Amino acid sequence: MILLDKLKNIPSSSGVYQYFNKDGHLLYIGKAKNLKNRVKSYFKFTPKLEPSNNLSPRIYKMISEVYNLEWIITSNENDALILENSLIKQLKPKYNVLLRDDKTYPYLYIDYSQDFPRIELTRKIIKGKNIKYFGPYSIGARDILDSIYEIVPLVQKKSCLASKQACLFHQINKCYAPCENKITKENYRKIIDKALEYIYNKNKLINKLKLKMQEYSQNCRFEEALTLRDRIKSIEKSKLKSSMDLTNNQNLDIFAIKIVSSQAIVVRLFIREGKLTSSNHDLIKIDFNEDIQNNENEILNESYKRAIINYYDNDIPILPNEIIVANEILYKNDLISFIKTKFNKKIDILYPQIGNKKELINIALNNCDELLRINNISNSTLIYKDIKNLFKLEQTPYRIETFDNSHMMGQATVGAMVVWDDNKFDKKSFRHYNLNFKDEYSQMKELLTRRVEKFKTNPAPNLWIIDGGSTLLKLALDICQSIGILIDIIAISKEKIDSKSKRSKGSAKDILYHKNGIHRLLSSDKRLQFIQRQRDEAHRFAITFHKKQKRVEDKQISLLQLKGIGEVKVKKLLLYFGTFENIKKASLNEFKNILNKKDSIMIIEHFKNMD
Repeated sequence: MILLDKLKNIPSSSGVYQYFNKDGHLLYIGKAKNLKNRVKSYFKFTPKLEPSNNLSPRIYKMISEVYNLEWIITSNENDALILENSLIKQLKPKYNVLLRDDKTYPYLYIDYSQDFPRIELTRKIIKGKNIKYFGPYSIGARDILDSIYEIVPLVQKKSCLASKQACLFHQINKCYAPCENKITKENYRKIIDKALEYIYNKNKLINKLKLKMQEYSQNCRFEEALTLRDRIKSIEKSKLKSSMDLTNNQNLDIFAIKIVSSQAIVVRLFIREGKLTSSNHDLIKIDFNEDIQNNENEILNESYKRAIINYYDNDIPILPNEIIVANEILYKNDLISFIKTKFNKKIDILYPQIGNKKELINIALNNCDELLRINNISNSTLIYKDIKNLFKLEQTPYRIETFDNSHMMGQATVGAMVVWDDNKFDKKSFRHYNLNFKDEYSQMKELLTRRVEKFKTNPAPNLWIIDGGSTLLKLALDICQSIGILIDIIAISKEKIDSKSKRSKGSAKDILYHKNGIHRLLSSDKRLQFIQRQRDEAHRFAITFHKKQKRVEDKQISLLQLKGIGEVKVKKLLLYFGTFENIKKASLNEFKNILNKKDSIMIIEHFKNMD
C-alpha cells in the first residue's frame, strides 16, 4: 500500500507535507515542526489504516480521500511556514482555505526631508529617514491623492521644482510657485498639514469635492464634474464606519474575519498614531461541501493564519506595535515567529476582551457585516454553485480565466486571456499574447504553456474556459497535469453544421465539454449564458488585439514592398522568421539563406532607416 509505505518512511524533520487522492489531485498542504509526528496524528493504524477519530469533520473527510503522500524537508519550522504559504497560493489545494487576493496594497507617503514635499503613492518601501506613510488602501488611494491635488495648491508635478520657473499650475491657482520662491517653507508646510487633514478625515475631503463638483457643473465643465463624482464614489467605498481615536499614539493592525455561506471576509483596520486611518478587505474562499458550522472554529483559525501570513509576507512600510484579532487563534506563536524572522521585530498578537481595543474589534466586525451586506455575497455565489454542480467541479469557480486565439491566414497570430473575479471582469488582469505557431492546436498549447509558467507570481484561477472542443480540452488537461496542478477546465465550441464549426452558423448551438462529459444546454440556461459571456469577452479582446497587430504588419508589408520586395518574398520571410520583429533582428547571413545578397542588404538598410 503506497500510503502506508510512505507513512513508515516519513522523517522527523521540519517541512511541508502534501496529500493526494487516487487520481493524483492535490488535496491539502500543511507544515510541521516534526513531519513524522504531525502526519501520523491524522491516522489510526489498527485494525487497519483509517482517519483518526479525533479529527474535525472536514479533515476526516479529507483524510478518507488520501491515497498518496509527499513531503519537502526544510531547515526549520519558519521556512516550512513560508514554503507552505507559497505552495498553497500556487497550487490551490482542495481542502486548504484560500485567500482570494494577495496583492501588495498602495500607501500614500510624504518625504519631509524635501524643502517642498509632495504627497505620492507607492507600493514599495521608499528609502529615507524622514518619510511618513498613510495606508494601506484596498481602494481609493489614487482617487484620494488626485482629489487632494485638485483642492490643495501643492507642488503639482515632480518636474515643477526643477524648472525654476512658474508654470500653468501657478496661473490657475493650483500651486504657489515655490520654484520662484513665492512661498516660504514654513507657509508651504501649513498647506501640507491642510492636505493631510483630508487623508485623516475622508468626510471632510468628500464634502470639499462635492462643492468643487457643483462649481464645475455650474460653469458647464461637465466632464470634470463627472470625474469628481466618480472619485467621490470610490472614496466613499474606502470610508470607515468610525472615526474613533485612541488616547495614545500606538500603531495597531486589526484583523477580523466573518464566515457566511461558502465564503469569509477578512477586514483589516490600521491605527496610525492612535487614529483609525484606513482599512482594506479581501474575500477568502471556503470551498467545502460539508456543514460550515461544524467546522467554523477550525476554518476561522486557518483563515486568520492565511490572512496574516499573506499580508506580512510583503514588505510593510509601517509595522504595528501590536496585531489585534477578533477571535482566539491557535497559530499565534507560529505567526509571531514568522513576523519576527521577516522583520526582526517581535509583534504580539492579542485578542482583547475589554477596553478600547475590544471596541476596535467591534468596529472591524461591523465593517465585515456592512461589506457582506453591500456585496450580497451569499446571493452572488449562486451561479458559481450551479456551474460547479453541473460539471462536478473540484472548486467553486470564483476566479475564471478564459482563452481565445485569433489570426487571419496565419498572419498576426495572437492569443488573449480575460479574467472574471469578484463578480465582474478584472480588466487589469487581461493579457494579450503574440503567438508563433500557425495552427490553432499549437497556438493554444503555446498560450496555455506561457500562462502556467507565470503561476508562481500570478497564481492559478479556479476555472479555465477554453474556446474550442474536446481536443483542446484534453490539451489543457494534459498541460495542467504535467505540472501537477488541479484546475477545472471547460471547453466551449459551436456544434458542427455541414461538417464545419463556425461562429457565423446562426443555427449552430454551443456545446460545453468537460472531463466528466458533454453538455448541450438550452440557449436560455443561465449557466450556458454565463460561460458564453466569458467566451465572447475573450473573443472580443483577441479580435481587437489581432486587428491592431494586423494593421502593424500590413504597414510593414507595404513598406517592404515599396523597397522592391514583392509579396512572394515577404511570405517567404514570414514563413522563415515567424514575425516582423525577427526579420528586423536578422543578420545578413540569415537573410542569405532565403534571399539573394542584394535583397538582403536592401531589407537590412530599410530597417536601419526606420529606426
